[in-house]
Amino acid sequence: MQDMADRMPRFETLSIEVEGELGFLTLNRPERLNAMSATLLDELVEAAHWFDRHLEVRVVVVRGAGRAFCAGADIKGASATGSPSAPPPGSVSWQERREAGQRGLRMANAIEGMRAVTIAQLHGYAVGGGFLLAVSCDLRVAADDVVFFIPEVELGIPLTWGGVPRLVRELGPALTKELVMTCRRFGAEEAKSAGFLNRVVPADRLEAEARALAAAVLAMPAVPVVITKDQVNAAAEAMVPARTGYLEGDVLLGASADEAAQEARRRYAAKTFGKQTPP
Repeated sequence: MQDMADRMPRFETLSIEVEGELGFLTLNRPERLNAMSATLLDELVEAAHWFDRHLEVRVVVVRGAGRAFCAGADIKGASATGSPSAPPPGSVSWQERREAGQRGLRMANAIEGMRAVTIAQLHGYAVGGGFLLAVSCDLRVAADDVVFFIPEVELGIPLTWGGVPRLVRELGPALTKELVMTCRRFGAEEAKSAGFLNRVVPADRLEAEARALAAAVLAMPAVPVVITKDQVNAAAEAMVPARTGYLEGDVLLGASADEAAQEARRRYAAKTFGKQTPP
């Protein structure tokens, strides 16, 4: 294990650890509630690929440092498009902006496609892109005081990053429409009753419960576990495809240019960051 530790990549916005067959991927921007910058999106893809290359790691717990799992896109540090994944118009070519607009979708695809079984360990806030990161994991354990919401429509942009098809698969069409259209907050019990969460526990038991679920998976033979993951993912993709290619980034870039959308983001930022409470 020391040899593996010596070969672990260094990240700016996250960290990875390995304990035998169990890995940990920790979002590490606690001062920003682990909000997703372009760098964090890119590093999540890199970390997913790193774990894919290490067959001895069979389960990976995805978690956030500090007070929240992930507060969504880094709106304070976002570009004029309102997305941390796309640079402002005029600064680079359209093709470069189009490529940048794919960052979120590539992150979700990379996490969902990981060979290891992934367990989202959710606490504090799981918002927008952070919620979609959790959706992309195989299993989910949450503290009973976690808060979820999807603010993209209030920000004047559609939900992209493959979020709508993934939410339809996990929650069904009607609840997906309500949560995305109204941007309302909801908690662990509602998410559990909708089938989104596997476990809900008191906050002080969250890490122990995530480890217990990981241990239960690791106690099973490796090959049928991996095959089961692939079977379920293939069935879900056949029902509602989430790998939408360039369409997602194009929709985001187009909608972000709308004047009403830009004003919506300004109002959201003023409301959110004018308070002392987390978003």
